[in-house]
Amino acid sequence: MAKVRYSIFMSLILLFAQSAVASVQRDPDTYFFEQSLGDLSEELEAAREEGKKGLFIFFELDDCPFCFRMKKTVLNQPEVQDFFKKNFHSLAIDIAGDVELVDFSGDETTEKGFASKARVRATPVMAFYDLDGNMVVRYTGATSGPEEFMWLAEYYLKGIYKMKDKNGRKIRFSKYKRLKKQQKSIN
Repeated sequence: MAKVRYSIFMSLILLFAQSAVASVQRDPDTYFFEQSLGDLSEELEAAREEGKKGLFIFFELDDCPFCFRMKKTVLNQPEVQDFFKKNFHSLAIDIAGDVELVDFSGDETTEKGFASKARVRATPVMAFYDLDGNMVVRYTGATSGPEEFMWLAEYYLKGIYKMKDKNGRKIRFSKYKRLKKQQKSIN
């Protein structure tokens, strides 16, 4: 009987240890986003020098519940943070912010002005910019979780946004996501 209790006790300790490791989260402001230089053309230059594949901008609003959810369930995940640090120069921009910045063209503006020029009206908006400063992928709203967010990055990195389907239409992220879900259910 004592051996059974000991075995159950050890199993519970192992289970708690595994769940503790799985639930490790890191602050997105520290581990996901770069400290902005305030000059987007300089941010691009830094991305190029660091061998990044693009610039990722998370357009947010302080009181946005969906932005908060993204930061607490997706952007705080170590595997997401590590992947984005490797591939992207990531910034957060407050669409109501008065912080001054210089846009990709070298024009002085504010975060609010840049977001307006990018036609960001709802939050969050997640935008991938190529290394020439062109917004090439844009997603409005929160993703369902880390997996979908990683699919969004993959959609950009693999150049799926440039591809066309058999009918000659661009492959949108919604279609790519559906294909990924189908592929996942088969495996």
